[in-house]
Amino acid sequence: MQLIFDGHNDVLLRLWEHAQKGADPIAEFVDGTDQGHIDAPRAKKGGLAGGFCAMFIPPNEDYPAREVDQNGHYNIPMVGPLEQPAALNTAIGMAAIAFRLERAGALTICRSTAGIRSAMAAGRFAAVLHIEGCEPIAEDLSTLEAFYAAGLRSLGPVWSRHNRFGHGVPFAYPSSPDTGPGLTDAGVELVKACDRLGIMIDLAHITEQGFWDVAKTSTQPLVATHSNVHALTPISRNLTDRQLDAIRERKGIAGLNYATTMLRPDGLENADTPLSEMVRHIDHMVERMGIDCVALGSDFDGATIPAAIGDAAGGQALVEALRSAGYGEDDLAKLCRENWLRLLKSVWREA
Repeated sequence: MQLIFDGHNDVLLRLWEHAQKGADPIAEFVDGTDQGHIDAPRAKKGGLAGGFCAMFIPPNEDYPAREVDQNGHYNIPMVGPLEQPAALNTAIGMAAIAFRLERAGALTICRSTAGIRSAMAAGRFAAVLHIEGCEPIAEDLSTLEAFYAAGLRSLGPVWSRHNRFGHGVPFAYPSSPDTGPGLTDAGVELVKACDRLGIMIDLAHITEQGFWDVAKTSTQPLVATHSNVHALTPISRNLTDRQLDAIRERKGIAGLNYATTMLRPDGLENADTPLSEMVRHIDHMVERMGIDCVALGSDFDGATIPAAIGDAAGGQALVEALRSAGYGEDDLAKLCRENWLRLLKSVWREA
C-alpha cells in the first residue's frame, strides 16, 4: 500500500455542517459513518494518511443548480460575498472540531513535515489546517496572525467567488480560467504576509490573472492543490499548459482533483467516470512538468468523484491504476506523498 498525503479535502466542513444539526462530529470521524468520503476507519483502509483539511465557509444562499444546455455547456452564477465576522465564527467552529479530534487521538494538527511523518508513522491522520477562501481574514491581517499561531499553514486567497483579496473563477464549461481581475491591493499584502510567515498559497480557485499576480508577488513555489489539465477538460477551474509550465519553473505542485467535472472531456458531474480519465490527467501533468511537480488533491467531501474510488477507503484503486499504467513504486511514492512533503519543507523553510 502507498500511503497518501492528500492536497485537499472538506471533511471539516461536513463535520461542522452535521454538528449544526445536532450530530457528534468526533464520533462521526472516529467511529465511522456512511456519510461523505472521509472518516478514520475509511482513511486507514484506503491508505489516506493525511492531508490539507480545508476550513471553507459555505455560501449564505443556496448554490445555483448546474443547468446544462443542449450542447453540454454550463456557467453556474457565482454566489455573493460573505461578511468577515460571520465567516470568522464559522472558521473557528471548524478549527475547534479539528482540535477536539486531536485531543481524541484521531488526528494530529501538523506544523512541520517532521510532524507529518511522525503522525503517519503512528497511524494518526496528519492534518494540515487550510483556509479555502479568505473571507474569515480581516483586511488588516490580524486574524491571519492568530490563525497561524493556532496552526494554519496553508490558504487559498479565494474560492470560486470574489472577496476583499481577489477574484475567483466560476464553475463554467467550456471556459478559460481567464474570467476577470486577479488580486486586489489587499490580496497583494496577504500574499506578502504568507511569504513572511511561511504559509503555503493555494491557487486552485483563483482567476488566471490572479495566478499571475501571485506569481509576480510571491517568492514561493506555485501551487494549485486540486486542479487538473485545461487542455484535456476545458473547465474554468483547470490549469492551462502555460500555468503548468510556470508551476514547473517554480518547482511547485499541481494536485489531481478527483471531481468528475474536472476529469471528463465533457465536463459533466457523473460518478460513472473511469479511472483512465484520472491517469490521463496525471500523464499530461507529468509529461509537462515532470514527476516531482505532480501530486494528489482529491477534493474528498467536496465533489462527486469516480465510483471506482467511492470514498477514502478506495484510494488505492487510483494507485493501482497508475501502477498498471507503468508508474513504478518510487514515482508512486512521489505522487502519493513525497512531492507534497518536499514542497512543504521548502515553503515552511525547514532546514
